[in-house]
Amino acid sequence: CMSNYDMVHYGHSNQLRQARAMGDYLIVGVHTDEEISKHKGPPVFTQEERYKMVQAIKWVDEIAPGAPYVTTLETLDKYSCDFCVHGDDITLTIDGKDTYEEVKTAGRYRECKRTQGVSTTDLVGRMLLMTKAHHSNIDEDLDYRKHTDNFGKGPKGHSPWTGVSQFLQTSQKIIQFASGKEPEPGDTIIYVAGAFDLFHVGHVDFLAKVHQLAEKPYIIAGLHFDQEVNRYKGKNYPIMNIHERTLSVLACRYVSEVVIGAPYAVTADLLDHFKVTLVCHGMTEVVPDKDGSDPYEEPKRRGIFQLVDSGSNLTTDLIVQRIIKNRLEFEARNQKKEAKELAVLEAMRRLEEEKH
Repeated sequence: CMSNYDMVHYGHSNQLRQARAMGDYLIVGVHTDEEISKHKGPPVFTQEERYKMVQAIKWVDEIAPGAPYVTTLETLDKYSCDFCVHGDDITLTIDGKDTYEEVKTAGRYRECKRTQGVSTTDLVGRMLLMTKAHHSNIDEDLDYRKHTDNFGKGPKGHSPWTGVSQFLQTSQKIIQFASGKEPEPGDTIIYVAGAFDLFHVGHVDFLAKVHQLAEKPYIIAGLHFDQEVNRYKGKNYPIMNIHERTLSVLACRYVSEVVIGAPYAVTADLLDHFKVTLVCHGMTEVVPDKDGSDPYEEPKRRGIFQLVDSGSNLTTDLIVQRIIKNRLEFEARNQKKEAKELAVLEAMRRLEEEKH
């Protein structure tokens, strides 16, 4: 049983994966907009969007909507939870108290490790900086470092919990996130392709719709490399690099397999290799391939192409706009959060000194 999640990213999914492994049934508490605004400032996503998003993560058995910001023993008992799990970063209430004090004292608290290489603060930073340093195989680090120096730093010093760091992909991470399931006889193999950048509710709605198209769907998501995404999306897209996008999509319960760096044109080779029955695309514009051809030419020729309306108008662009619109509030919030974290570190340091 855990809480929070405004912008859900693979770091959160990884915490949920770890939490699920500690027990048998995972209930995730998700706060209301009002509750988040009170403690952290206004959230980017509405509670409905956040409920849907968390529910789509494959390690989540159930969500507890409207969970209180402070996890109490009463909440744990209400949902018959033996213990609650939180990341090893600190969460503080408005008055600077540890939100998990009560459950810690009762011995009903467990901790999982924060995922190295990503934080909401970092992702917001990438959106605001508009550089491409976070892409894989691009060396634009110098330009990036100049900007990061004033992002994710507090009034004094640097909080170790927030700020910009680098994501290192390992085969172990992929194995932990992958389902490992091969298609079974009778499965309908459905192929979808895209950037799936900043994996969000719009993606979830689309994949859920695609999932409903068959009795036994086996969905393969083809993810384009960063350079390819940048070619058709421009600016500094993708915000998340190929490694991060891979984990984000693998964490979704509707997806069975991911092609890491799929060709932009859906070729005969690809369709035959995966024995694809159906190729789906959402209502977003399909940018022509480099040579001006339609990337879906082959599936259309085979009569296996289908447009799917997710019913959602949320795109990565819109999310970035929402976040930038919220930018000032965010930056004020991030600076306050850093100041709060640094104050805690300072207090901890003093306690240590007094002990010795």
